[in-house]
This record gives sequence, structure tokens and C-alpha cells, in this order.
Amino acid sequence: MKVGLYANASEHSQRVKHHLLEELGKQAIDIDHEEPDILISIGGDGTLLGAFQKYRNQLSKIRFVGLHTGHLGFYTDWREYEIKELIASILQDTGQYVTYPLLEAVVKFVDGSVMRTLSLNEATIKKMSGTMVADVYLSGDWFERFRGDGLAISTPTGSTAYNKAIGGAVIHPNLEAIQLAELASINNRVFRTLGSPLIIAPDDTIRIVPADSVNLVLTYDQCVIAGRPISEIIYHVAPEKIAFAKYRHMHFWHRVNESFIGKLQE
Repeated sequence: MKVGLYANASEHSQRVKHHLLEELGKQAIDIDHEEPDILISIGGDGTLLGAFQKYRNQLSKIRFVGLHTGHLGFYTDWREYEIKELIASILQDTGQYVTYPLLEAVVKFVDGSVMRTLSLNEATIKKMSGTMVADVYLSGDWFERFRGDGLAISTPTGSTAYNKAIGGAVIHPNLEAIQLAELASINNRVFRTLGSPLIIAPDDTIRIVPADSVNLVLTYDQCVIAGRPISEIIYHVAPEKIAFAKYRHMHFWHRVNESFIGKLQE
């Protein structure tokens, strides 16, 4: 069992990282930050997104664990004062895990180059200034012409993040689906979109073809692509999944309740 650590740059998270390294060393647990079996993210949800992007090419080999040094989030099950309990779980590890679906995007640029991205939370396409105009195709068929600030495509776990803030639905991660939500769409007597979030099945695709290929900004999780003219983007459920070590993994609806409501009914 090889354990790797990934921490954000805050002084507090770095202290927790060094303390965790000391405790792992006392138990003679192998440390490998390059090709770990277990990757412990130290920070918050943003830190775990960074860890996911760094290790995205090793998803079939790694199980993630989130250790909080801040506010409670969706991807982190342990707090900094529970290091001994976490190490005890690692020592008793039997390979248990829970998986979540991911979002794949294939970005085709005007110059003919192609880029593939993976997102744990969501991806967006926006225009730097003015109205973004784009044709939206679902599973190859034209669906609508969008006009507005942009479009967001999220995973089920990402449905509680930016997607929720723009009026999208919260989806349980047992559903291998992605969601398309609009950002300030223009709907009047002349221009019309559905105006509702769309839940897309795992074998369906979302193809977005912008009317203007320049001045577009793409994001996927915390990553940004800008300044490259885009011809089209195709989104769908990725073949890969992310795995979390299921030591005491909190149920999804419990996470939603704790994050947005705050107290379970007695």
C-alpha cells in the first residue's frame, strides 16, 4: 500500500501534511507521491479538484481520500484532528471504494488541433464580452440555438457546485448522467431556448458549435482555456470514473443536507 499526499499551499494545510507524514512514517506506511495507491488530498474541495487533475491519468490505479483543513465540503470525509483514525483505516484497508462519474470534453480548435479534458465538477463555455451564440446538438440532432452568457455542463457530484448556483438540479452520483444548464439565456419573442436544465443520458452527447469561434473561454474544474478559436466541443459521460476509498464515505444526501440545510430533522 503506497500513500501519496497532495496539499494546498496554505500554511495550515502544509502543517497538517507534515504531521500526517510523520504519523504515516511511524506506521511504516510507504510514501509515494508519484504513483500512489491511496492519494490523500489535504485542504478543501478545490484542493481535491487539483489533485484529480494532477493524477487524472492514473484514475484506474488510485483511490482518493479527502482530509479537510477548512469548511466541510463534498469530497472530504476526514478532519485534521482525525489523522490517527484515518491511518487506522488505511492499515485495515481491504480495497473498498465508491466511484463517481466524470465529464469528458473533446475540444476541436479552428487550427485543426483536438484536446480532450476530464472534469470532476463541471465545464463551462462563455464569451469574454458580448452575447455568446451557439447551436446545441443532442446526440447528433440539432436542439436549439443558444444566446446568452454561456453554458455549463456538470457531473452529478458537480451538480451541487456552480450548477446549483445557476439554477440546475442536484443529481445523485449513482446516476451516470451529465447536466446542461444555461447562463443568463436570452428568451423573448424573437429568440427562444428551452430555458430549463437538461439531464443527458450516459450514451448521449452534447455538441456545442459556437457561431463566433473567437473570444471564447472554456473551463474544466479549475483549468481555463482562452485565446484559442474553437470550432466545436463535444461533451459526454467519460469512460473513466474517480474512486474514493470507502472507509466511512458519507452518503450523498447527507452531504447535501449538511452543506445547504445544516441540520437533520430529529
